[in-house]
Amino acid sequence: MGGVLRGLSATNWLIALCVAVFVLDGFLPRQWVVIGSDLAPGLSDAEQRLVLEGTIPTTMEHPQADPGRTPIVQQPVFAHQPNSPPILVAQNTLQSMPFLQTSLYFSTSTALYSAVPGVGISALQVWRFVGFQFCHASLSHLLFNMLGLYFFGPVVERYLGTKRFTAFYLLCGIAGALLYLVLNFGGFLIGAATNGRVSIPGLLSNDPDMPLVGASAGVFGIIIAAARLMPDARVLLFFVIPMRLITLAYGLVLIAVASVLLQWKNAGGEAAHIGGAIAGWYFIHRPERLRHFLDFLGRADPTSRSNTVRRIGRVGTAHAAGPSNAEIDRILDKVRAQGVASLTELERRALHEATRQRGG
Repeated sequence: MGGVLRGLSATNWLIALCVAVFVLDGFLPRQWVVIGSDLAPGLSDAEQRLVLEGTIPTTMEHPQADPGRTPIVQQPVFAHQPNSPPILVAQNTLQSMPFLQTSLYFSTSTALYSAVPGVGISALQVWRFVGFQFCHASLSHLLFNMLGLYFFGPVVERYLGTKRFTAFYLLCGIAGALLYLVLNFGGFLIGAATNGRVSIPGLLSNDPDMPLVGASAGVFGIIIAAARLMPDARVLLFFVIPMRLITLAYGLVLIAVASVLLQWKNAGGEAAHIGGAIAGWYFIHRPERLRHFLDFLGRADPTSRSNTVRRIGRVGTAHAAGPSNAEIDRILDKVRAQGVASLTELERRALHEATRQRGG
């Protein structure tokens, strides 16, 4: 069994982790998570600050609804002052969420700072930049992401090697969360400064407490990278419509951009897709940037194609046999500019010969 697990690729491990989190969450009790909070009208600025800081004692009515059956409920928050009846100071919106997701989902509030009446203060929960990538909102959400990872992940993993591919996937997901964070925080600041009267296209106006989950930012990065490595590969959109992989990849990005600019449904998720796609484009052109990201797991994967290509390029003039250094440099420049798939059979043989003769 241990040998089988060690033989799994990084792609298969990522799929297994996402599926495991989803399945395990199906057996665990669902929890309530705050996805929005509105202070009661009529509170002064000083009272609002005291409520948010928790200086004024507050109590909340525990939801009577079953989180396994009811997706969203409202929760009144009451303040208690000496010799005074309880006063309604806020109304929290709660969403039912799987148990593990409550600790792993990403939001602007958990990443920066959140003060929720009756709940307290939370901030800088940096593990969520990675954790949200292994959570999914539904079976269809999981299925589509895992299909993308299954079909395109091995292409990128063979090129980068196991460790750098893992770093690539995680960094694309982190980039998706960062872009979502920037756009959502910008939209929050503009809305707060103008009392909601001004909306700038591209900025996200959803509540900063809104959860973000899913592997799709990393998957978008992988699709962009696969399109860079084999742009003319034929794929079937919805398993029916044939098209070039590069057409599919950039078409998905254009849809994501339009969704964010026009505030279509799931604009926040599409913002994360764009962030993942940008990171995927960058790192597949600069794979050396991934070298030290997972150094704690050991040296960069020696099976990586890009590692082999650079190793050949570093060989000095002491090796006179085989293809000349100038020819190898030319081939390497072509690989960097157009990808390994662009090489002719003669160029591939030249690289193979240089690798064999120079100990690569």
